Amino acid sequence: MGLVFADIKLSNPVLPDQLPIEVNCLVDSGATFLCIPQHVAVQLGLKEQQKREIFLADETVKLAPYVGPIKIEFENRICFVGAMILGEKCLLGAVPMEDMDLVVHPRYFKLSVNPESPNIARGLAK
Repeated sequence: MGLVFADIKLSNPVLPDQLPIEVNCLVDSGATFLCIPQHVAVQLGLKEQQKREIFLADETVKLAPYVGPIKIEFENRICFVGAMILGEKCLLGAVPMEDMDLVVHPRYFKLSVNPESPNIARGLAK
């Protein structure tokens, strides 16, 4: 399977007068969190809340700053999450994807809203 990328909007809900920024991110359902580069955190005016340990694909462990809250927008969906400051590109992991009820179409290398619930996000609460 190839890599899937998507354009998402990020904003800081604590600073509602600040304009959102659009970023192109790698979509990775095997990753847990939203990861953003330092320059995106600075643009959004995000403050470090704590440090967290993360396990990288090469099996190394790294301590990364955890920031938030962040509002994510994709098509007709939104969610509010924290993010790890890591790397030079944005990465959209499983937590925000589940929150917005998004699915990856590996055949088309595309992220989209769940076709079984196109108008409103749904999820488990049991």
